[in-house]
Amino acid sequence: MKSTKTTIYASRFVVLLALSLMLATTAALAQSEPIGKPSPQASPQRSPQKSSPPDTGDKNRVNRAVPNSTEEKPAEKAAKDSGESSAKTADESASDQNSELMALRDEIDAASNPRERAQLQLKLADQLASIDRKQEAIAELHSITAEDRFDPQGFYNVANALARLGELDGAVNVYRKAIEQRKGRYSRAYNNLGVVLLRQGRWEEAYEAFMSALRLEGFRYAEASYNLGHLYAVRGERDLAIREWQRAVAVDPEHTAALRVLASPGRIGNIIVESNAAAPVRVGPVTAPARSSERARKSSSSTAPAKLPQENSVSPGTLTLDPLAYSLLKRARTARERGRNTEAVENYRRVITRMDDYFPPANLELSYALIALKRNDEAIANLVSVTQRDGATFPIGYYHLARLYELRGDLKLAEENYSRAIESFSGNNSQFILDLSRVREKLGNLTGALSAMEQYVSNMRQQGQKLEWSEERLAVLRQKVAAAQNPQKP
Repeated sequence: MKSTKTTIYASRFVVLLALSLMLATTAALAQSEPIGKPSPQASPQRSPQKSSPPDTGDKNRVNRAVPNSTEEKPAEKAAKDSGESSAKTADESASDQNSELMALRDEIDAASNPRERAQLQLKLADQLASIDRKQEAIAELHSITAEDRFDPQGFYNVANALARLGELDGAVNVYRKAIEQRKGRYSRAYNNLGVVLLRQGRWEEAYEAFMSALRLEGFRYAEASYNLGHLYAVRGERDLAIREWQRAVAVDPEHTAALRVLASPGRIGNIIVESNAAAPVRVGPVTAPARSSERARKSSSSTAPAKLPQENSVSPGTLTLDPLAYSLLKRARTARERGRNTEAVENYRRVITRMDDYFPPANLELSYALIALKRNDEAIANLVSVTQRDGATFPIGYYHLARLYELRGDLKLAEENYSRAIESFSGNNSQFILDLSRVREKLGNLTGALSAMEQYVSNMRQQGQKLEWSEERLAVLRQKVAAAQNPQKP
């Protein structure tokens, strides 16, 4: 019964985190740190054109939300100050807007250099977006990105603008262009790239982006840690999420978003270190049934049942380690963060051995290190162990299993695990659905592939995105299904 309740708590937690993530990442795309302020390690790669005008204000921000002031209504303020009782007519307002746009286009045509022209085009796109001419704004931004010139900060600003307009695929491509021009040393671009990929459900790519940002900044980049925490949280890796939010606060004690989420009720999944533990103990859904039965038999045969350490004092889903095992786990995580995967594997295995061959966070993370080392069969063995025993608590394991099975050519197993991952995350991850469609098509299940693709396109449309490539793929699948159902007679 306790295991069932814990699973229910964990499921509710994942759903709440998913909702929180949708709000958090939406807010993240509305805000940012000042674009003109370079990352400490990125400064050597800044554009040599030092005479360029500085970037301006909040309109180029992406990682933190700054709510629009309710007082910023110039027309209303002017009317109030002058005592005017009548507003401009719609025709007059439209005429004024068109005049402003025409004047700005004239400035663009007269710009003395490409950089100045690009900044004016950014301003034009911002004005077009403000009057609900979104597609024109996007077209203006794409015209900037088509230029072949060195301007990483300019392209970064364009990517931010595309992200705010919901043109996420375009934003991803332009962030990567800016990063490439900085030869990979652009932590803010990596962070914002991660935010966009996270919104798209491209979790593995988002993880690599956030980790790249953190490595460039010596793991002292509060915003990247905060965003990585949300990625861990939505994947079900709760103690890693808590660790990242704590790291964000350690770097920036006034990081209100991280402080808020750390203070929120119902926070489960943390790892508790026992100070006087004689032996390691696992609590909650991660306790193996055989071990639970063994404890029950010992309790019933004893005249004074022994109280299990921490059994009645921790929340469901809490994991307990002795100090040495916890120290080994921290070493393993640090090594994996720094790309020392062989060292990470050794320390994860020592933790697992100390925990009687199973400790779910260690088994799961060991799989990631093994994947990085291309030791896929070993990774599969660990992931199977986690999904069989704690799939409801760590559903991300299904997704990684599916990827490995697909790489190995075990397409039926890949399809099964992609389906489980989609079910575990309530169909909220569009990337998983796209992966499922691809595998079904490989299996020759065209109807199933089409069904998954229709769901993917529907999800994208609900998010305000209409991706040309996905619409084309959907049309091709429909043609294939129709051809299979109505074969031409010889």
